[in-house]
Amino acid sequence: MHYKGKQSARLQRAIAVASIGCAVAAGAAQPAVALAQAWPAKPVRFILGFPPGGGSDILGRIVAARMQEQMGQAVLIENRPGASGNIAAELVAKSAADGYTIYLAQIAAVAISPSLFPKLGYDPLKDFAPISLIATGPNVLVVHPSLPVKNVKDLIALARQQPGQMNYASVGPGSIQHLAGESFNLLAGVKTVHVPYKGSSPAGLDLMAGQVSFMFDSTPPITSFIKSGRMRALAVTTAKRSPLLPEVPTVAESGLPGFDFATWWGLMAPTGTPRPIIDRLNTELGRTLQHPEVRERILGVGAEPAHTTPEAFGALIRSELARWAKVIKAAGVKVDG
Repeated sequence: MHYKGKQSARLQRAIAVASIGCAVAAGAAQPAVALAQAWPAKPVRFILGFPPGGGSDILGRIVAARMQEQMGQAVLIENRPGASGNIAAELVAKSAADGYTIYLAQIAAVAISPSLFPKLGYDPLKDFAPISLIATGPNVLVVHPSLPVKNVKDLIALARQQPGQMNYASVGPGSIQHLAGESFNLLAGVKTVHVPYKGSSPAGLDLMAGQVSFMFDSTPPITSFIKSGRMRALAVTTAKRSPLLPEVPTVAESGLPGFDFATWWGLMAPTGTPRPIIDRLNTELGRTLQHPEVRERILGVGAEPAHTTPEAFGALIRSELARWAKVIKAAGVKVDG
């Protein structure tokens, strides 16, 4: 990534737009301020599409704990796993637009699923009001330590020796990790078999048990396993190396140029949520991400805090929808549903 020198240029440009809208948000009219101050009068739910232990869950709990303290009202994490976040997205899309049911979004359901699932129960552009990014981060290509490979070239060579016999795990069909795996197959000229799971935790457990050969996953759920030696990191999937894993090369520099698969997380509300509440959530999230302890914890799991205006986040979503539609078409990725 190259955010402040670390996140990819693509995300950096989108995030930079955030600074333009800050003064506008600060100048909200008095009635809007009063409405925002009356909210929240009861607990706020953050709905996320993956089970406990995954990247969305880890980041959500870090952020929710601080926002709860700031707002003086409970902020609850509710895990609704399945279909790479699509189930959770649909639930929020159909919820009351009152600021009490918020989608803790991840790239898959918002930017990837619309090009893969013809019968989605939501439209990411029509059914949601963007609030802000929370963080961005690379995915990491990891293998079981017993697999006789030390780098990406070794993995490619082994896969070529065993066409169709090696398998890779993902956090779900249509996830960015699934796309990374299929793009790896395409660019490396190998054939490995996709094994989808319902989240990072079960996928990671099977990798560590030797049930699958390799996987791509976001940094929050697997950083500790890499550092403890239970997983071996071969490469990060972004254009730049990760500051948390500076010794780990990128996939691109390991022989597959152009390989760039970053993950991002953000907050979205059902369309129709009053703008003062959107602005209040944005402000509270901004305060949270600036808190030293929160920043340290997010950076510690390999992600990069990234606060934006609602407009900048909306622009990023539109650009990501277009980008991943092209990637999916080029890789020929298809899923059932």
